[in-house]
Amino acid sequence: MAYRFNENDQFDYEILTALGSAWRHGADVGEVLATAAGVTDASGETWFWTWAALGRRVREQGERSAARGRSATARDAFLRAAGYFGLALVGVEACEDPRARLREVFGEHRDCFDRFARAWDPPAERVAIPYEGRTLPGYLLSPADRPDPLATVIVNNGGHGTISTAWTLLGAPAVARGHRALLFDGPGQQSMLFDHGVTFRPDWEKVVTPIVDHLSARSDVDTGHIALTGVGQAGYWVPRALAFEHRIAAAVADPGVVDVSESWWHHLGPELRALWDSGDRDTFDRVVREALGADPALAAIWRRRARPYGVDSPYDLLAEVARYDVLPVAGQITTPLLITVPDGEHLWPGASRRLYDALPGPRSLVCFTEAEGAHLHCEPLGRALFEQRVFDWLDAHLAPGPAD
Repeated sequence: MAYRFNENDQFDYEILTALGSAWRHGADVGEVLATAAGVTDASGETWFWTWAALGRRVREQGERSAARGRSATARDAFLRAAGYFGLALVGVEACEDPRARLREVFGEHRDCFDRFARAWDPPAERVAIPYEGRTLPGYLLSPADRPDPLATVIVNNGGHGTISTAWTLLGAPAVARGHRALLFDGPGQQSMLFDHGVTFRPDWEKVVTPIVDHLSARSDVDTGHIALTGVGQAGYWVPRALAFEHRIAAAVADPGVVDVSESWWHHLGPELRALWDSGDRDTFDRVVREALGADPALAAIWRRRARPYGVDSPYDLLAEVARYDVLPVAGQITTPLLITVPDGEHLWPGASRRLYDALPGPRSLVCFTEAEGAHLHCEPLGRALFEQRVFDWLDAHLAPGPAD
């Protein structure tokens, strides 16, 4: 597929993801294409304001529909608006006063998702999961007319994904198949980062175990059939948690990630890597900061990627990211784990196979190809095919039947 929607690689990928979310009502193809046509070579700030304007327009449509009692139309509009506000946030670091813009538009994004969640049938339950003296916020969404204990899919977001994207990628297909879906913000993710300043952590079992504890105490959850699924950087967090939390019935990593820092070094190059390996912290920080100072667009990308770690020094930041390596504990993973392998994986190429080879327990590799239109990181345009392959495998473990 040779088309391209934006000169900026990240923006182009975000448009693909938005188009794919239309499969689960997370966007309208026409709205996305019309808006994308106006920002093909735009700055990050123009990108931000353009998508925020679309989010507000669609939100207003939802409010008018809700006032007229058109609940289904309003529900879908609020989900689309949440997705468009999420797209705007990709460019927020290029704005003047990005923290003010972040507070404003993130609030609008989350308000729209809240209104979508309340309009779901049955209305989503807002949950607060006890976590180290505070709580992790989340949403439990369920299929209609199913009060009985059900298999439940924990949806682990990636490094920067929004809650609405977590829903369209993994939550909605889980509920469509008769499961409950738990969406949550973990450390460094969305509201935990933006509202509370809580940053990423590598020992993700300290996040997943409280979630499993919470679900296990509920009468509407089949505690023998809890799944853990994750996209993007959660391809590290999921297997890391599985090494210590063994109450999970089955899990999905899309894609597999062995060493999170690889996604940084692919773009920084061998010379900077050699300088970092030398231990010359001051020189490394100076060189990186000079490069960022000369390229505002690159600096915005760096700030966005660095923010969830809460580390200012480039040298120290990469030292922190290097701690996110699952190989030392991979031998402890016994939970059945499905790992996706998309053609064109650009953040962690080859990592899915390496993770697969490191696992001692049941595991599966599921490939997605360019010929099928399901390539690239997290298969942005191959959502129907993704659901078919991944959720058929998952359902075989959550509701065992004939072997797939």
